[in-house]
Amino acid sequence: MSSFKIAIIGAGSVGFTKKLFTDILSVPEFAEIEVALTDISEQNLSMIKTILDRIVESNRLPTRVTATTDRRKAIEGARYVISCVRVGGLGAYADDIRIPLKYGVDQCVGDTICAGGILYGQRNIPVILDFCKDIRALAEPGAKFLNYANPMAMNTWAAIEYGKVDTIGLCHGVQHGGEQIAEILGAKDGDLDFICSGINHQTWFTDVRLKGRRIGKDELVAAFEAHPVFSQQEKLRIDVLKRFGVYSTESNGHLSEYLPWYRKRPEEITRWIDMSDWIHGETGGYLRYSTETRNWFETEFPQFLESAGKPLDPSRRSNEHASHILEALETGRVYRGHFNVKNNGVITNLPADAIIESPGFVDRFGVNMVAGITLPEACAATCIASINVQRMSVHAAISGDIDLLKLAVLHDPLVGAICTPDEVWQMVDEMVVAQAEWLPQYAHAVPEASERLKHATVKTRDWKGVARREVRSIEELRAEKADLRAAS
Repeated sequence: MSSFKIAIIGAGSVGFTKKLFTDILSVPEFAEIEVALTDISEQNLSMIKTILDRIVESNRLPTRVTATTDRRKAIEGARYVISCVRVGGLGAYADDIRIPLKYGVDQCVGDTICAGGILYGQRNIPVILDFCKDIRALAEPGAKFLNYANPMAMNTWAAIEYGKVDTIGLCHGVQHGGEQIAEILGAKDGDLDFICSGINHQTWFTDVRLKGRRIGKDELVAAFEAHPVFSQQEKLRIDVLKRFGVYSTESNGHLSEYLPWYRKRPEEITRWIDMSDWIHGETGGYLRYSTETRNWFETEFPQFLESAGKPLDPSRRSNEHASHILEALETGRVYRGHFNVKNNGVITNLPADAIIESPGFVDRFGVNMVAGITLPEACAATCIASINVQRMSVHAAISGDIDLLKLAVLHDPLVGAICTPDEVWQMVDEMVVAQAEWLPQYAHAVPEASERLKHATVKTRDWKGVARREVRSIEELRAEKADLRAAS
């Protein structure tokens, strides 16, 4: 048995924390660990602790679960620190979507780059550096920081370069893309192998093999276009596959806002998205989904608690990387995954300082990346455009330089395809003023930005976007779930 401490920051992300916890306890050697939960929301913290305690009691485990709003106490003595934070909550996130819409920028998610993702990074990075300071001072020597929070590349970049903590960024986009490819090719478990490399949310399946046979572009295109669901939901991704020759990890909605070509004009947006679910391109889709999920959980808490009383089933362990990484580090059982780390030459045609997402192997010696990967030129060009934005955004967040922040937004591929420099300057002023309480590094710049907004000359509009849906009520969600159960 291994006895060590894991701290989860932002543990009030209840559903995700429960998943991480049950995954970790699927490793038999981890039964005696301590999991320390911390969050700024006492209500969410209380709910998740109650759920995890129920899991421990129902399975008669010696696992210790603690909860505190004192982050430093949670981190003290931890061997692993996991971050799932959303700085500013849904209130700030709503501004990430609402304000750019006034300037014609229609985002589906807005958490990676584009105007929303850049401002999200400005809110996160000062907090990430506080986490790193606490890890250096209080955690077990050599503690690892596992970051699940977006914007993934910016947060991980800041933690490594400025936080000086051993950091791994973790996402599940590669797994989801791999599941799609397996489905269209009719692959069974163990039949599909692939190399996927790039940067977070712009990772590319550069080598796909079915039972050892390499699958080319034409076969992938034909299989996607023949699929009754993906052919409609992933129109934009399929178009990129046709033009670039490789498939992207990211959903239709995610990918659409990292490129300058598909969401630049309203009529183009409707051509490429699908409204069967938020992730395929809906305006502000993830904001709506997140709001509904929060409301649903708060109302349906008794049902979540009841399900926590069921026996743990290791066969239902998810493909989230965290538990597999910890298992490899602690037991030596090798794990292959795709991790966000500093490039340092791993991908030959991306900058050395960039945060890449690429294959690696984990064992007791740590994370060992597969080096010498070269991306197709179009993929590298697309990634580099985003890396340049990420670099400026990180440096702006560290320095509090509002002019550098504006230049980062100006160079964003989608924003640059839509907005003039004057529009970008005013939009950033408006976002910084609206989110000032979460942007301490820009406190000195807020008064002047507020004054400029009083004399604003750029015209804006009250626009909900091309494909906006209203947040559904709990009653509507219940009815939808009942219909789905009846249909199945």
